[in-house]
Amino acid sequence: MGTKPLITDSAADLRDALPDGGALLGLDLGTKTIGIATSDAGWRFATAGKTLARGKFGRDREALAALIKERSIKGIVIGLPRNMDASEGPRAQSARAYARNLNEAFDLPVLLWDERWSTQSAEAAMIGQDMSRAKRAEKIDSHAAAIILQGAIDALAGNAF
Repeated sequence: MGTKPLITDSAADLRDALPDGGALLGLDLGTKTIGIATSDAGWRFATAGKTLARGKFGRDREALAALIKERSIKGIVIGLPRNMDASEGPRAQSARAYARNLNEAFDLPVLLWDERWSTQSAEAAMIGQDMSRAKRAEKIDSHAAAIILQGAIDALAGNAF
């Protein structure tokens, strides 16, 4: 690998970078909040965590550093907001820039994972649980992060690249 851990769109590349597995951090980057999820070290399941109010990267970095240390995180999965035709617009470029910042700050490999439909899937699941609108609004970003992370770990575990 060189001096910097990789930033990739490929689950196979992340698997190669982490041959022994390890807990992963999943992020759903919104303009005002960051949804957070974590996986187990064996890449079997993703769990929704908290939602972080998004601020300047330095403040985000401090909050994420504490979580990375506490959970022994070995890699990061960030939702990549592609357009429905798979093209990338300003939000995708912002996610890529955030990935570069995280890569430099934490020296961890970063996987950019297509997040199309993640928020809609999270919303549908929470409605299915009869969750109130207010509770859904509070938890939607972390649940979307869990859906993004689960998709990535399913690909990591099932060879679906």
